[in-house]
Amino acid sequence: MSQLPHLTDTGEVHIVDVGDKDKTRRVAIAEGRILMQRATMDAVLAQQIKKGDVLAVARIAGLMAAKRTSDIVPLCHPISLTHAEVVITPLEDEPGFLCRAETVTVERTGVEMEALHAVQAALLTIYDMCKGMDRGMEMSGMRLMHKSGGRSGTWDRAG
Repeated sequence: MSQLPHLTDTGEVHIVDVGDKDKTRRVAIAEGRILMQRATMDAVLAQQIKKGDVLAVARIAGLMAAKRTSDIVPLCHPISLTHAEVVITPLEDEPGFLCRAETVTVERTGVEMEALHAVQAALLTIYDMCKGMDRGMEMSGMRLMHKSGGRSGTWDRAG
């Protein structure tokens, strides 16, 4: 019997048992964006932000977040990533950046949370590094774009 009956006896909080699942190659792609003043975007692109190379630091933050997702999201399984990539590109229609993260593993559970966490950490890092110039930045559009592998197969966001 658990030492924490208030958590386990109700069945409301638990880590899903994935022990009977087969290990398969799993891929997830997530994205999000951050909007800012045009002058802020220009300073980021010209590497004129006082804290340094914003996009490089944000990519590293995203990669670190992908690897540590289970440390932040309480019921997320710790998994071993076989690949992770974070790409940040300027938006074409308004001042800001689009961040896309891809995570890959060969495991019994998916990597959607790792991709989403990578995007969020990268965007937060951009905010942190640019907040001295622009406190009105806005993060939005956090979403899963693709997942493949596992019992549920492939899913792609429409549109």
